[in-house]
Amino acid sequence: MENSGGIKASLQGRYASALFDLASENGTVSAVENDLDAIGQALGESAEFGSLIRNPQVSREAATRAIDAVANVLGTSTLTRNFLGVLAGNRRLSALPEIIRAFAAIAAAQRGEATAQVTSAHALTDEQVEQLRQKLEVREGRKVTIKTSVDPQILGGLVVTIGSKRIDSSIRTRLNSLAQAMKG
Repeated sequence: MENSGGIKASLQGRYASALFDLASENGTVSAVENDLDAIGQALGESAEFGSLIRNPQVSREAATRAIDAVANVLGTSTLTRNFLGVLAGNRRLSALPEIIRAFAAIAAAQRGEATAQVTSAHALTDEQVEQLRQKLEVREGRKVTIKTSVDPQILGGLVVTIGSKRIDSSIRTRLNSLAQAMKG
């Protein structure tokens, strides 16, 4: 598994690894992965949910009730619901976004896949994403899943991150490099 030692060394990685092991034993890795994707999406869409998991003044009991209610609304599996309860009980809900990313990385590595985080100045078309995916698969020698995001501040080009590798062909970086070279 790529970088699994580094992932598992962190607190978030240990939680994600433990959840992955339980999901593997139960044969529910994809169900848990889908649950975590839905939770991650909910975190991105709801400022209140994000505030809840980061607020240290919320009691363990209140956090457990709130996270259980969210899990019920999202229709998560029992394993995921129990895991979220453990996080709430241990006051580790603030680590949930990193745990979701670590779980996805562990699951992808187990399947022999890599996930590329691609940032562009403008939204990429489906055709552009597919062409990029094919090029990255040839480069990496394995299946690559692409997650895109838009950041207008890069001005143009792409920033591609796969594991610990980063390919930065953004115009912002090129302009910064040119400015440094001109300073001498």
